[in-house]
Amino acid sequence: MFEQTQIRLSFRLATPVLEIDRAALRAVIYSDVFDYPLTATEIHRYLIGAAASPGEVRAALDERLAPSGWLEARRGYYTLAGRSELVERRETLLAHNAQLWPRALRYGRWLASLPYVRMAALTGALAMRNEPGRDLDFLLVTESGRLWLCRGLAMLLTRLARRFGDELCPNYFISLNALEFPSRDLYTAHEVTQMTPLAAPSGAAQVYQKLRYLNAWTERFLPNAIGAPVVELSAPSNGRFTDLSEYGRWALEMSLRSAVGDRIEAWEMRRKIRKLNAQRGPSAEADFSADWCKGHFGGYGRRTLEAYAARLRACGLEEDAPLFNPRLSSEEVWK
Repeated sequence: MFEQTQIRLSFRLATPVLEIDRAALRAVIYSDVFDYPLTATEIHRYLIGAAASPGEVRAALDERLAPSGWLEARRGYYTLAGRSELVERRETLLAHNAQLWPRALRYGRWLASLPYVRMAALTGALAMRNEPGRDLDFLLVTESGRLWLCRGLAMLLTRLARRFGDELCPNYFISLNALEFPSRDLYTAHEVTQMTPLAAPSGAAQVYQKLRYLNAWTERFLPNAIGAPVVELSAPSNGRFTDLSEYGRWALEMSLRSAVGDRIEAWEMRRKIRKLNAQRGPSAEADFSADWCKGHFGGYGRRTLEAYAARLRACGLEEDAPLFNPRLSSEEVWK
């Protein structure tokens, strides 16, 4: 995925002049890092650096970028020139992900039922539907002061999921005190706008709205990505189960909202931070504290942005590459 992809253009192309054209091209180039073609609707949502209407995006794609040779259109998907073979890959992924989504919704519902969880959201490859595999990545928002207790309970659920052949990965926990993401770059903006809130306790919609409000900086990168992504599938409902889980969560929360619960939380936090820090390599983006547990050990965000900048340069958009250099702070990028 992060390899230097050879952009095969059949002739020398003039750099797009209109900002909407450049924004649409940036979106396709970013998705090309993941070998993933986009529909016009997806390009509209994930335009990079400029806002536009669906009609303006469609005109940019079909009247300028595709006819001029920058993009190829095939069966409703758009790719960079010479990359149309990715359409078959995406169509294969559609069938694969259709099998995973019901499981993700079910596990999201279970995670949301854990004590002190205030929101559960699907993240990672399945949220964007751009990679094969069985990993189900989740972000959980927890009550302040009980994040590590929540994480311990979630890890027990991952063991249960593994017995059913599913790889449950709740790898990002933040408390209500830490809804504002410290990293402000294009990769994080995609993570925030692509996350899909799933079944959750009452008040979760307000938590999601507050999270998006506190991370309004994402609109500078992805101005059209407003609100949560649309999910067509829905989890099977069972009112009795939901009522019981609400009552059980309330009872457990009350029993641990005490000095004993505080001691358990402090002990679990010290124990796990010490263990997780021992696993962290020099390129890891993992970070741990009382208010967050970011278990990202692979340097995935940095590698994505570096691959994206390389593709911008390969496409002759060198002047755009510094805007998304992961080594620059947000103040340097947008000054």
